[in-house]
Amino acid sequence: MPYDVIGIGNAIVDVISHASDLFLDQMAIEKGIMQLIDRERAELLYAAMRDRTETPGGSVGNTIAGIGALGLSTAFIGKVKDDALGRFYARALEEAGTAFPNPPKKTEAPTSRSMIFVSEDGERSMNTYLGAGADISSADVPEIFEGEGILFLEGYLFDKDEGKTAFAEAARRMHAAGGRACITISDPFCAERHRSDFQRLIEHEMDIAIGNEKEWMTLYETDDLGAALDRAAAVCGIVACTRSGESVLVRQGDRAFEAPVQRVTPVDATGAGDQFAAGFLYGVARGLDLGVAARMGVMCAAEVIGHVGPRPQRDMKAAFVEAGLL
Repeated sequence: MPYDVIGIGNAIVDVISHASDLFLDQMAIEKGIMQLIDRERAELLYAAMRDRTETPGGSVGNTIAGIGALGLSTAFIGKVKDDALGRFYARALEEAGTAFPNPPKKTEAPTSRSMIFVSEDGERSMNTYLGAGADISSADVPEIFEGEGILFLEGYLFDKDEGKTAFAEAARRMHAAGGRACITISDPFCAERHRSDFQRLIEHEMDIAIGNEKEWMTLYETDDLGAALDRAAAVCGIVACTRSGESVLVRQGDRAFEAPVQRVTPVDATGAGDQFAAGFLYGVARGLDLGVAARMGVMCAAEVIGHVGPRPQRDMKAAFVEAGLL
C-alpha cells in the first residue's frame, strides 16, 4: 500500500525514569542534552533507574507513531536485533498502526536503547546506546516507496557512514516515486558535526526542514535566527523552527507563518520536538495552510509534555476538530 509518511531513523527503545539534579551530578550526566554512551555504561545507568517506563522510541519513530495515530498511513524503517527489546519494538509499532517492514534480525549488537532521566523541572537528559539501530544502511531500505508521500529523515543517521547510505537511498526512492523528503536536524551537536553535509542536503535534496532555534543558528554559524532562517528558506521549500516557549516560525520562500505557544512547566519534555513534527507534517501531508500545520504541531507538543512518555495520550485529531483546525 502507498504510505502517506515514511520515516527512517534509529529504532530505539526509550527507557524513561525520574531523577534529581543530585543524581545527575553523581552519575556524571549532563542535564538537558543527548549523550552517546557505550554498552557498559548503558547497563550501569539502566540498573540505576528507580522507576522505568519503556516505549518504542527514537526521534523519528516517535514522530511517525504520532502521525499514524492521527489517521495517516505510516511506516517506519529501522533496524532491531531479534532480542526481547527488538521484538517489543516491532510488535508495539505494528499494534499502534505503523508498519515496521524490517523484521528483527540476528545482529551482533543488541537493540538500541536510550536511558532518559526526567528532572523535577521536566527537563530530559538522554543517554543513548547506539546498538543495532545505528547500523542501518542502504541494504536495509525496503521497496515500499510509491505515491506522493513524505519521507522523514533523522539527522542522527549521519553519525555513521552506513546511516548516510540509508539516508541517501531512501531520499532517492521517495523522490523517484514523486514524493517529498524532510529532515529533522536532531540537535545542535549534530548540526555542528555535519554542517556542510546538512547545508548541502537542505539546499539540494530536502523539500522540508525542521529544527529548533539553537540547531538553525548552529547550522549557519550565526547568533541571528532570522538570518539563519533566511538562508534556509532561500534554498528549501518549507522551513520550520521551534523555540521552546516562544512562537513557532515557518517560512515558505518569502512567506512567513507563526504559531503562538502558551508557556507551561512540562511534566516531561521528552518527545516535544518529535510530536511537533508529527502534527506539523500531518498538516503538510494533508495540504493544509502552513500556519494551521504549525498550530497542529504546537498542540501535539503541548499535549505530550503534560505527562511522562514521548507520545500523546489524547486523541489529537479530535482536539484539532475542537480547535477548529479541521
